[in-house]
Amino acid sequence: MAILEVNHIEKHFENTKVLEDISFSLEEGKALAIIGSSGSGKTTLLRCLNFLETPDRGTITVRDEILFDADNKAAFGEEAIRQKRLHFGLVFQGFNLFPQYTALENVTLAGRLREKDKSGWPAIERQGLELLERMGLADRAGHYPHQLSGGQQQRVAIARALALHPDVLCFDEPTSALDPELTGEVLKVIRSLAEQKTTMIIVTHEMAFARDVADEIIFMDGGVIVEQGPARQVIEAPREERTRQFLARY
Repeated sequence: MAILEVNHIEKHFENTKVLEDISFSLEEGKALAIIGSSGSGKTTLLRCLNFLETPDRGTITVRDEILFDADNKAAFGEEAIRQKRLHFGLVFQGFNLFPQYTALENVTLAGRLREKDKSGWPAIERQGLELLERMGLADRAGHYPHQLSGGQQQRVAIARALALHPDVLCFDEPTSALDPELTGEVLKVIRSLAEQKTTMIIVTHEMAFARDVADEIIFMDGGVIVEQGPARQVIEAPREERTRQFLARY
């Protein structure tokens, strides 16, 4: 059963159409990779799913609940959007950690802000420590971002996104800001999440990783979905000429 359904999403910036008639679904426990050239609309699509951008057309549904309907924007005020955003976790390209907080504080901050009763904070901290341990960072809980490598910071960011138990975990080029030698440790974490059947959308330029880890792949170009299908089929035997041209560069 589909946990996420995206129907006919469109997004314009002034006279430029960035997304056009984007529709797809994602089953629970599956990983979807989105590939394409810079400017193809991949990041804008993630931002629409996380309500950092407002689509001009279309609907977004999670677990049969309509989170967004462009024809009824009046029903989606700021407070409602904040609540609906909790269905998605987003790991940014540039980590976006708070420099004044330790790794553990970054992971637990949102939970502590939501939990006004401080008696619940010890449980939030225990969960934060468990997540850091899953990321291989149990010994870095008290370190500040400037004391961590780029790969370690990105793993803290992944733990922070997981801390709120999102229905769908989204990655926006999670290794693009990393040196090549640090890329592997982050991809290893994402691979382990896929093995644990975490529902994910991964915007990536790592083609071999997308082929081996994702269940489905979407190739976008010019704001539209050019091709979609099983990961290995799209990477190894693409049906569309534009997909073949793109993959030839890799």
